[in-house]
Amino acid sequence: MSTKHLAAWAVTFIVLLVIDMLWLGVVAKNLYKNAMGDLMSPNPRLAFAAVFYLIYPIGLLVFAIVPGVAAQGVLRAALMGGLFGMFCYATYDLTNLAVIRNWPLSLSFIDIAWGTLVSGVASAAGAATLRWLAAR
Repeated sequence: MSTKHLAAWAVTFIVLLVIDMLWLGVVAKNLYKNAMGDLMSPNPRLAFAAVFYLIYPIGLLVFAIVPGVAAQGVLRAALMGGLFGMFCYATYDLTNLAVIRNWPLSLSFIDIAWGTLVSGVASAAGAATLRWLAAR
């Protein structure tokens, strides 16, 4: 991985983390608590969350940012990132609907939409960084 790709990963990571923490900790905090009820752990296992936030931007970089910038630029990367997010979050939510009793359907729709949005925005930030560094 080149320095410019590492920088694009870092920006993607930061944008994803900051926006997602605002979403989970402020905007939708009660939404998840109310919808999940006893399914939600009172003490999240942060090590697993950290692994997600470290590896998910790699997926965005490999499947959305690099190909998007190579094809048509930041908008293309954002679109590809949004699609990647939709597929990843849908895998999680649809699996939960399939195997967890009383998993809330409405939460799945919201979560998939959120994953699509946050992944697209983070990919756009990573792509803008990659294009900026490539032009230097």
